[in-house]
Amino acid sequence: MKPAVDQVWDWLDQVPDPEIPVISVVDLGIVREVRWEDDALEIAVTPTYSGCPATSVISMDIETAMRDRGVTDIRIKTRISPPWTTEWLSDKGRAKLVEYGIAPPRPAGGPDACPRCKSSNVERISQFGSTPCKAQWRCRDCMEPFDYFKCI
Repeated sequence: MKPAVDQVWDWLDQVPDPEIPVISVVDLGIVREVRWEDDALEIAVTPTYSGCPATSVISMDIETAMRDRGVTDIRIKTRISPPWTTEWLSDKGRAKLVEYGIAPPRPAGGPDACPRCKSSNVERISQFGSTPCKAQWRCRDCMEPFDYFKCI
């Protein structure tokens, strides 16, 4: 028996992003569609950017999660249009980023506060962070560096 699409979404919400394991691929907003096409489960995934090195790992992790739950005919489709945007991050995902010490994206181009001490006295150290989708910032009050998830 095929699991309901809602059940599959719940399972996908348990698949962590390999670069930021505190949020799921659903919270990240890269899972765009889940549907059954005859007996095959089709899952559309939009990478955060076209050259994202984690894309193949994400597809493998999704496939493994589905196989572990008895789904064997799986088609993961990469969908690059429309391109992913940080607006697709869920509110739950944004909150988890802060708990993890990563400032969530803001349209204004920089974090509004340090995710650790909540001070707004922050400065950019580098446009490049621990992954291509993050920049390195520092709080001038607690002096702790932190990643900022760039707006895309």
